[in-house]
Amino acid sequence: MTTASPHLLRQQRFALLFTGRTISMFGNAFGPIAIAFGVLALPGATAATLSAVLAGHAVPQLGLMLLGGVIGDRLPRHRVLVAAETLSGLAFAALAVMLLAGRAPLVLLVAAAFVAGCASALLLPALTGVVPEVVGREQLRSANALLRLGGNTANIGGIALGGAAVVLLGPGVALAVDAATYFIAAALLAALRTGAPAPRARKRVWADLREGFREFAGRQWLWAVVASAAFLNAGTAATFTVLGPVLAGDHLGGAAGWSLILAAFTAGMLLSVLAALRVRPTRPLRTAALVTPLLAAPLAALGFGAPLVLTAAAAFCAGAAFNVFSVLWETTLQQRVPGTALARVTSCNYVVALSLKPIGIYLAGHAATGVGAGPATLAVGAVLLVAGLAPLASRQVRQLTDQSGDE
Repeated sequence: MTTASPHLLRQQRFALLFTGRTISMFGNAFGPIAIAFGVLALPGATAATLSAVLAGHAVPQLGLMLLGGVIGDRLPRHRVLVAAETLSGLAFAALAVMLLAGRAPLVLLVAAAFVAGCASALLLPALTGVVPEVVGREQLRSANALLRLGGNTANIGGIALGGAAVVLLGPGVALAVDAATYFIAAALLAALRTGAPAPRARKRVWADLREGFREFAGRQWLWAVVASAAFLNAGTAATFTVLGPVLAGDHLGGAAGWSLILAAFTAGMLLSVLAALRVRPTRPLRTAALVTPLLAAPLAALGFGAPLVLTAAAAFCAGAAFNVFSVLWETTLQQRVPGTALARVTSCNYVVALSLKPIGIYLAGHAATGVGAGPATLAVGAVLLVAGLAPLASRQVRQLTDQSGDE
C-alpha cells in the first residue's frame, strides 16, 4: 500500500468542482425537509399527497438515468452539470413560489418534482465522468474521497439547518434558500470548463445505449460488484427506513436513540475519509468487498437487541465501510472504463444498483409485521453478508489492481 497527500483543493478547477458539489449536496439535504413539511401543511394535503410528490421525483431519477448517461458522454460534462443544477434550482424555486402563495395544485407539485428528478438523472452520470477530466489519474482516489467529505459534511449541515429554517422561516422560504444553493452551484461549475468530449462517431440514442451496456456487461468485475450493490442498497434502505426505526421505538429510546445511531453512521463516513486519503490498497475491489461485512454490524446489533451504545458503535463501523467501499469503487470505475463511455456505464451502474431498493423497503414493512422486526433485520443482515462477499468469487474482482500510476 502507498500513501497520497491531498493538495487538490489548491487546484482551481478541483476547488470549483468541490465547492459547487458541496453546496449542491447541502441543498439536497436541505430540500426534503422543507418539501415534506411544506406539502403536508397545504390545505387538504395528506400523506398520499406527499407520496405522489416524492414519486414524481423518484420515477424520472431512475427511469431517465440511462438517457442521462448518453447525454453525459455526448456533451461537455461541466455543461451537463450546469444544466442539471440549473434545472434543480428552477424546480425548487417553483415549489417555493407555490408554497409561499398557498396555492399548490397537486399536478404542479408533481411536475416540479418531476423536473428535479430529471435533473438528478442528468447530473449523476456526468459527475462521475467529470472527475477524471479535472484531476490526474494519480489523484482520482483523493479527489473522490474529498468530494465525499464535502458531501457528507454538507449533508449533516443541510439536515440540521433545514429543520431550523422550516421552523423559523417556513417551508416556502426554506425552499427558496434551497433553490439558491443550486443556482450558486451552477455558477461555480460554469467556470470549470473541462472541454469537449473526445471525438467519436455520432450514433442514434439506442445505439449509444447498447454500446454503453456492452461496456458495462463486458467487464465481469464491474457487473459482479454492481449486482452485489443492488442487494446491499436494498438491505441498507430496508433497515434505515423501516426496520431500524421500529426497533429503536421498541427498545432504544425512540427517535432520540435512532438519531444517535444515524449520527454515528454519518460520523463513520466522515472519519473514514482520512483513511481513504492516505491508504491505497493494491487490489481495491478485493478490499472493497472485504469491508462489506461491517455493513451488517448494525443490523446484527438491532436484531439481537444490543444496547444503544453498541448499536451506535456498529453503525459507526458501517458508515466507515460504506465510504471506503464507495471511494474505492468510484476510483476503479474512473480508472478502468474509457472516458468516452464512462457516463453511460455509470448510468447502468446506478440503475442496477438502485433497482432493488424500492422492493427492499416494501418487503421490510411486510416482514416486520409478519415475522417481527428483529428476525427480519437479522435475515437482512445475513443477505448483506452473503451479497457483500459474493463478488470475491470472481477472479477479476480479487486480482484487479490499482492503476493510479504513482506507485
